[in-house]
Amino acid sequence: MDGLDALKAKYLTAVANVADEAGLEDLRVAALGKKGEISALMSGLGKMEPDQRKAAGAMLNVLKDEIDAALRAKKAALGDAALNERLRSEWLDVTMPARPRRVGSIHPVSQVMEELTAIFADMGFAVAEGPQVESDWYNFDALNIPPEHPARQEHDTFFMNRAEGDDRPPHVLRTHTSPVQIRAMTAQGAPIRVIAPGRVYRMDMDQTHTPMFHQVEGLAIDRNISMANLKWTLEEFCRAFFEVPSVELRFRASHFPFTEPSAEVDIRCSWEGGQLKIGQGDKWMEILGSGMVHPKVLAAAGVNAAEWQGFAFGMGIDRIAMLKYGIPDLRAFFESDLRWLRHYGFAALDMPDLAGGLSA
Repeated sequence: MDGLDALKAKYLTAVANVADEAGLEDLRVAALGKKGEISALMSGLGKMEPDQRKAAGAMLNVLKDEIDAALRAKKAALGDAALNERLRSEWLDVTMPARPRRVGSIHPVSQVMEELTAIFADMGFAVAEGPQVESDWYNFDALNIPPEHPARQEHDTFFMNRAEGDDRPPHVLRTHTSPVQIRAMTAQGAPIRVIAPGRVYRMDMDQTHTPMFHQVEGLAIDRNISMANLKWTLEEFCRAFFEVPSVELRFRASHFPFTEPSAEVDIRCSWEGGQLKIGQGDKWMEILGSGMVHPKVLAAAGVNAAEWQGFAFGMGIDRIAMLKYGIPDLRAFFESDLRWLRHYGFAALDMPDLAGGLSA
């Protein structure tokens, strides 16, 4: 069979010079397709003598295999070249800063909990936790709250239901996180420095109160702690939390069963154009309660009041969140309104940092 070498050279040269996969497919069809040149030669084998057909068939099969191998190799080469070009044109420097994109939202209460935890951790306070369903003893008795105190009435506290004849101590939804202080002192003893953030429950609801809200209480017990240490701690917290260069606090005598002496704490502020400014102005606003831990509270926790003393304070997390971020209604914290959360929420990956800014 004449002309096979020329046909081979023709297609191998064309395959080598083809520039894209479309042109390569055209060559495959022209050579090996049903109507291609090599297919046409193979269809003519039936007209030949047996010996001649056997020899010609062998040569055509070799030619077909060589051209098919060349086509496959070229297709692979074109694919590699296309991939390399795509990698070159679509290359991305992964060391460059990512494009800012919001991924979910952090609730303001969660954000403020992280902020105050960071501040108090910098002052050496650990985080203590306790149950939200508390015994009457931990919630009231151990904190020197007498049986006749209004907080121990059903109009002020959520009492857990007890079956008739149940002689176990009554349990309540904790009305403050102070029971956590008792549990921490009982478990750890003195000296101790802890904060206790968490949910608390009271029978109260209006624009600035809800039946469930969040509180943080702090406790520091050592041998030589005084009200001066309490004042410094609260000033440092307020300065860092509200992110102002200085603050001025005013202590007013008050009464709490679990501290003696006790003090309400006001912070200097001003209202200009409906906007609250902390640390300046001629107004005062109450933000928390505090005092020196009552000796009976220390005794209830197994701490020797003749050897140890310390201070405690408590504040509403929702309230200080409202003050810092200008949130007018406490009830909105718990209404699950996504529009509200998108407005007041914080980026999911933002972590409060004392050096970089708590709410940056």
